[in-house]
Formats: sequence, structure tokens, C-alpha cells
Amino acid sequence: MKITQEHKDIANTVKQFVDTRINPFVEEWEKKGMFPAHEVFKEMGDLGLLGINKPTEYGGLGLDYSYNLVFAEEIGRVRCGSIPMAVGVQTDMCTPALAIHGSDELKEEFLKPAISGEAVGCIAVSEPGAGSDVASLKTTAKSDGDDYIINGTKMWITNGYQADFICLLANTNEGPFHKNKSLIIVPKKTKGLSVSDPFDKIGMRSSDTVQLFFDNVRVPKRNRIGAEGKGFLLQMQQFVDERLFAAASALKRLELCIDETIEYTAQRKAFDKTILDNQVVHFRLAELQTEIELLRSLTYRACDDYIHGIDANKLSAMAKLKAGRLSREVSDACLQYWGGMGFMSENIVSQSFRDGRVLSIGAGADEVMLGIISKYMGILPKQG
Repeated sequence: MKITQEHKDIANTVKQFVDTRINPFVEEWEKKGMFPAHEVFKEMGDLGLLGINKPTEYGGLGLDYSYNLVFAEEIGRVRCGSIPMAVGVQTDMCTPALAIHGSDELKEEFLKPAISGEAVGCIAVSEPGAGSDVASLKTTAKSDGDDYIINGTKMWITNGYQADFICLLANTNEGPFHKNKSLIIVPKKTKGLSVSDPFDKIGMRSSDTVQLFFDNVRVPKRNRIGAEGKGFLLQMQQFVDERLFAAASALKRLELCIDETIEYTAQRKAFDKTILDNQVVHFRLAELQTEIELLRSLTYRACDDYIHGIDANKLSAMAKLKAGRLSREVSDACLQYWGGMGFMSENIVSQSFRDGRVLSIGAGADEVMLGIISKYMGILPKQG
């Protein structure tokens, strides 16, 4: 993936925005348990950051995904995981299929305000009994004339409390799992739709995560993205964007952990020398920095395949798998070198320790990524 001046300009814009409009308020938002998504997204929309690879006719910049990847990497400089994750939901989880397969009318109504930051979106796939197992979803959207009537519940929905619209995956017929689902845009204020209070989580504290309840929710069929029954395929395509964003947005956060660990251990002394002067410490940090660079190279390579129309499912799954595991490894190792201070909540390593854990769960658990990789290797056992 070749980095141009335009890539660097986007990165600099994001860096300045993060430094001035997000990081100074992270501690406050984390304590409140929610960040002001509408306010932050509107400012990002004004800068053109929410539609980098989206069509220009709806307010996007019309660039390829590599520019969005650079954006994702730089947004990882936020001093918590909540806000990058919420932004990723807006740009890479609830709008990719809409931007490519949605009708002009649907894009005008929902994609355009999502790109401008005037509307907050969320993606509703997981359910209480089906997270990574997308095939087992139970929520239904039954045909009733020109409408769908939706019943069911969706779980662990990021942005769900503040969202204005939902990109919902539901069963629209009785066929096989890969042909019976559709993606449907549901306005948040639709009658019969209710929302739980935000969940109390161990990490991602300032990201609102809720459960959604659908009780005979009626929406017009024109709100469907693409053809009926194509939802499973479209969601699998959206997962590529989501996994690339997840891997890219982890890079700067992990480097921040290492950088601040170096700074802290260079000052902290034990047994008449700094912690950093111990070979086991600086060798370990060098090893972890190497792992981050390897993840960056893998993520860039996956992105390069993606923008050139090459199947990126395997590499994006590998990148996402590695990002989740490396998030745990780096934050745990760095926290150890902080000693007792690492167990306090007011530092980047403990923040990353809490927030990074979900990376091995969301967008398909590690085990699902391994299944995808095994399938591409031709070693996945046949079912049945």
C-alpha cells in the first residue's frame, strides 16, 4: 500500500482533531459512561472524515479504502478504545453496504446524514443467543404488503443508545441461513422499538452499548439494502471493512502503550537502576514493537488486496486475529512494567488492558477468525 501526500494530509487532520477535540475530554467522558456522539461526529463530518471512501454525491470524498485505513490508524491515537470503536461503527460497520448496495433514496435519507455527522448509526447483528454465529440469528422481518414487520432482540449494540438509525440483519424468509436474511435500515424512533439502558462494561466505558427490542416494528420494504435474501452475503462483505478498521485502529494505541511505558520505566527505579535498564525489559519492548510493525504490514497488505478487488477475507481475518491477541499481549506486558501504577486506572496501559480485550470478541471472535483462515487453507473439517 503506497502512502501518498494525500494520505499524510488525512492523517495530520485526524491527529490534530484527536489532540484538540477528543483526548482532552476522554477522562471526563469515560467517567460519565458516554461521549457526545452527535457533537463529535458532526465535527468529524465537517472535516470530511466520516465518508472518506463513500460516494461524493452523498458528501463523501470518493477515495479508495487505503485512505480510510490511514484514518482508522490515526484515530487509534485516542486515549481510550471507546471512541475509535464508535467511529468505526459509523464508517465501517453500518454504512458500507448502504453506500454500495442501497437505493438512491435510502442513501439520501440515511447515508448522507451519516457522512455529514448529522445522524449517528449502529449495526444490529448480534443477539442474546447468536453473536459470532450469524447463521443462528432469530430476529424476523416478515412481509406484510409493502412493509416488513420486525420482531426480536439485538444485543451488545455499540452506539445503540444515541443512534438515529439501525442497520439491522434479520430473517426475511424460511430458506437456508445464507439466503434467508436481509439488511434493513430501521429509524430509531420507529414505533415498537425500545432500547435498554447502557450496559456496565469492564472496558469501552464511554461507548454506549445497549440491547434493542423489536415488537411488531413496521418499516417499508424500500428500507431494505439490496435484494431480499442477500443480507448474509452483504454482512460478510461489511465484516471485511470492520476487521480492517479494527486492526488498523489498534496500531497507534499499542504504540502509545509502548512509548509511555518507555517513558515511565526510564524514570522508575528499582535496585539502583531504572526498570528500562534491565535487558529483559528493553528487549521485550523491542520485540513487541516488532510485532506491531508486522501487524501493520499485514493490515496494509490486506487493504492493498481489498482496493484491487482481490479477496481480502483471509488476510483481514488474520489481521483482526493478530490485533486482538497483540492487544492483550502488549497491554499485559507493559502493565507489568508499571508495577502497582499499572493497576491504577489513570494510565494508557490499564486503559488499553480494559478496552483492547473486546477486540478478540467483536466482529467475530478469535475462533471464528481461525475458522475463516482454516477454510482458506483447505483444512476446515466438513460439517455434517
